[in-house]
Parts: sequence; structure tokens; C-alpha cells
Amino acid sequence: MITSLDGAVADPERFATVFDAHYEEIRRYIGRRLDLDIAEDLAAETFLVAFRRRDSFDAAKGGIRPWLYGIATNLIGRHRRAEMRRYRALARSGPSPDDGGHDQRVVDRVAAGVSVQKLSAALAGLSRGERDVLLLVAFGGLTYDEVGAALGVAYGTVASRLSRARTKLRDALGVEV
Repeated sequence: MITSLDGAVADPERFATVFDAHYEEIRRYIGRRLDLDIAEDLAAETFLVAFRRRDSFDAAKGGIRPWLYGIATNLIGRHRRAEMRRYRALARSGPSPDDGGHDQRVVDRVAAGVSVQKLSAALAGLSRGERDVLLLVAFGGLTYDEVGAALGVAYGTVASRLSRARTKLRDALGVEV
């Protein structure tokens, strides 16, 4: 992506360019993983951590983008229990009640509720590593190499975790993933 910013990471005066180039993407990723309410705070915290650790950034290990995704994923990990409680609660709850009474809205809401319920249960059934890899690929659009750099794991580990996650989701949802 934007590799010319590598020098801006170490320079406190130029770090704002890193923020400007990647903030929205990181915020969207976090918003997909957690509640949107917390996405702004965790995205800001991601860049605060990155700024504080800017001296440890090593462009040889991967670019800025996977480095930031790795920090964001670690922060999300701190909220893991809340995330798991949310997935389990969604899996247990039924679809939201309809407030308008319109037939099509009822059908749409029931179908969406069942889908969210099944997906939440399926995601809760994945290991942390499988879920992180799956969501970095699906929500972040990262390549296997970038996911490996973000999580500090080998390419083969990324591939095997993603394969296991897809198999588990396919079995749980009854659809091709």
C-alpha cells in the first residue's frame, strides 16, 4: 500500500501522515470486529500505541499497514471477553421485535436475525487465532503475508488457520465460505 511513509513512522513530526493515510481503514476494521461505539476509541488508541512504539517499527518485517493491523488486533484481544459475550448473546437471542408491523419488514428482520444468530454462533466457535486470521482477511482485506506480519506468525500458519476457520464456518452455516 503506502510504503513511502516508512520514514514517517520514526519521525514524530511526520507521524500525522501515517495517521491520515490509515486511520479510516483501521477504524472500519475495528468497527467490524467490535461495536462501532468503541471503534473510534480503539482506532485512536491504535495510533497512540503506534506512536509510542514507533522506534520498534521494522519495515523489513512488513509494512506500516500490517503493523497497524497487528496493534489493532492486539487491542481487540484485550476486549476479547466482551466480544465473546456479545457473540454468545447474539447467538442465544432471537431476532429483534418488529416495531412497524409491515409484512416484508417482518420477513426481512426474521431472516436477518437468524443469519446474525448463526454467524455469531459460528464465529464464537472459532479459536482466537482462527477468528483473527479470518477477520483480518475478510474485514481488513489483508493478504496472507500481511496477516502473518500483523499477527507475528508464518504464512503457513495463516493459511492453515484460515482453512480451518472456513471449514468450521461452512459446517456451521451450511454454505460455501
